[in-house]
Amino acid sequence: MPDQSSSADFQHAQLDWDADGQPRSRQFADVYFASDGGLAESRHAFLLQNDLARRFAELAAGERLVIGETGFGTGLNFLSAWQLFEQHAGADCRLHFVSVEKYPLTRSDLQRALALWPELAPYADALLAQYVAVHPGFQRFTLAGGRISLTLLLGDALEQLPQLDAAIDAWFLDGFAPQRNPQMWCPELFAELARLSHPGTTLGTYCSAGDVRRGLKAVGFSIRRVPGIGRKWEVLKGQFNGPASRPAKPWFARPAWRPAVREALVIGAGLAGCASAASLAARGWQVTLLERHAGIAEEASGNPQGVLYLKLSAHGTALSRLIVSGFGYTRRLLEQLQRGLDWDACGVLQLAFDAKEQARQTPLAAAFPADLLHPLNRQQAEARAGIALASGGLFYPEGGWAHPPALCRLLSTHPRITLRPLHEVVELQRHADGWQAWVAGRLVASAPVVVLAGAAEIARFPAAAELPLKRIRGQITRLAQNPDSSELRTVVCAEGYVAPPRLGEHTLGASFDFHGQDASPTAAEHASNLHLLEDISSDLAARLHSRELDPASLQGHAAFRCTSPDYLPIIGPLAEPQAFAQTYAKLGHNAHWQTQLACPWLDGLYVNSGHGSRGLISAPLAGELLAAWLDDEPLPLPRQVAEACHPNRFAVRQLSRGQSPRRPDKRTELAARRDRR
Repeated sequence: MPDQSSSADFQHAQLDWDADGQPRSRQFADVYFASDGGLAESRHAFLLQNDLARRFAELAAGERLVIGETGFGTGLNFLSAWQLFEQHAGADCRLHFVSVEKYPLTRSDLQRALALWPELAPYADALLAQYVAVHPGFQRFTLAGGRISLTLLLGDALEQLPQLDAAIDAWFLDGFAPQRNPQMWCPELFAELARLSHPGTTLGTYCSAGDVRRGLKAVGFSIRRVPGIGRKWEVLKGQFNGPASRPAKPWFARPAWRPAVREALVIGAGLAGCASAASLAARGWQVTLLERHAGIAEEASGNPQGVLYLKLSAHGTALSRLIVSGFGYTRRLLEQLQRGLDWDACGVLQLAFDAKEQARQTPLAAAFPADLLHPLNRQQAEARAGIALASGGLFYPEGGWAHPPALCRLLSTHPRITLRPLHEVVELQRHADGWQAWVAGRLVASAPVVVLAGAAEIARFPAAAELPLKRIRGQITRLAQNPDSSELRTVVCAEGYVAPPRLGEHTLGASFDFHGQDASPTAAEHASNLHLLEDISSDLAARLHSRELDPASLQGHAAFRCTSPDYLPIIGPLAEPQAFAQTYAKLGHNAHWQTQLACPWLDGLYVNSGHGSRGLISAPLAGELLAAWLDDEPLPLPRQVAEACHPNRFAVRQLSRGQSPRRPDKRTELAARRDRR
């Protein structure tokens, strides 16, 4: 697992521009493309040598093609492939483009570079509209209504590619020339290309150096030199003839079963359920979204304002990598909503309110790029927030607040999604064609695939009952804005948070109640939230006249967060618990036991839950991860992060410790949770 040093070293491309407006990399002292024919080069070396026009045209409805690339650069190859795809592929086909880039361009540089190609303007404009929150690691972009998926792996190729789980159909090898970038063109890179390929995978590259030809041949590619274009005498094309790689851990392997029809039931219409439905619908699935309430987002996703807050670790943990990737994906989604009403990128200020928090923040400032987070002293923090504060802290300039119900509406509004409210599924029955959902003794829906996305309520279904989920009550308080409180310009967090006003109200919270089981707002929790406000800013508390407010008269929203013991969500396919324990019982004697015994999956049953207080950041990307599991697509997260979120992780841990799969003692879990807060 890579540590966070790669994030600390992360930097954007440093460009020089020549007299003709052509970009040149300062890091590699080389041009990105020829001044007199960059687009023609891209089409010749990559599109033509991979025979993409024919392959796009031959895709059947529902099929996709996956392109892998080394060196995203200006995005020229991606946009030219997208253009060709639109010209030749059917309306129900999809294109996945996965590209690694160590030095991504800033948005302004990308815009300037792509302006050189007016022919590609519609595609460039769509990319630029989503080119926000581009930070280290895996960054997923959804374009053309889900028809195009772009996954950028931002960092060194030899760090990022080993984390990729994908089956690449065609390679664009377009890093800077070996004499300029020798670190990339090496045996380790060629080995990764082979691992990610399958028999029949093709490649094209502008580079025809002998070391490159020999390196590719050594890992199983047949290579031919073919006539080049312009000043380039020859380019290379190739095909992979080696075996497909095998997963090392069958309990995390992709299920081989595929449904005969692409239909799914999603149970729960909060953020996790709406995101799951959206990602499946974008891939051509017909989705029925079952919700027990009268509408979407009526429980934990129903707050008027949620915070795009990144609680990170300086040590490159799975949770940190998930948060950085999820944050980017959510931010790109929010660009489709109305700013000021549905969301606002006002920034988030996390105060260094005590010595412990200061000690946590100091390494973070050194571990991540400044455009993701940077420290502010007290005076700087006050200037940013517009109110008096007791301390400085970390500022997240691309953070802010969002109205979760608006995001749920965006995600669930699709012609292939049918919302069925007031349907509280109490039983799932497995049958020959898939799963049946029963409500009050009545069959209400059936499909070959079911996604359990109803937070902790999924435990009512036996297949998910072993998952160690915990409900934690939370309550927010709504406070009317006034001219003085309206000076608040950014979200400010300490133990709680307060947001700038939306529709005349500030959102304040949120409480943590480990014992409460009632979702009705209480005066006691309102009083607790007012105390949090005093800790955040006594100045803002005075502006809001918080000491004069009667907690019993305040309005708010209460619901239950759903969390897991390791604070990671639970996303992926479910296995039959007892059969799993029997199949992998030897793990109890040897935690490092190697086997290829197939996992006893519950065909068509998946889960998306356990997002806790981070749902705004993790749930939308979780929908993409779930769809990747179901459709056998490139994962939008590093493989280790996906495994860290996999439902089977708990059963594997228990077996490895010599325990039978069972739910943990609630009191023990609660104590552990308190210790970790």
